Amino acid sequence: MNNNELAFGKKNYMIMLAGIALVVIGYFLMAGGQAENPNEFNPEVFSTVRITIAPTLVLLGFGVVGLSVFYKDKAENN
Repeated sequence: MNNNELAFGKKNYMIMLAGIALVVIGYFLMAGGQAENPNEFNPEVFSTVRITIAPTLVLLGFGVVGLSVFYKDKAENN
């Protein structure tokens, strides 16, 4: 490995960016849900999107980022 080579290939970085995008989208979906008046309860806090879908997207995004670290392109081996 030369000193000028990057640690990962272009495909690794593209997979990593996709994973980071999933994490950001997941956190964005988890945001909000607070009541305008703190003395009132807002049932939107317990929506399916905030409790199930968003955390699943975040975990999936972290998994994709981890996969991008271990991914080895067959074309780069030759």
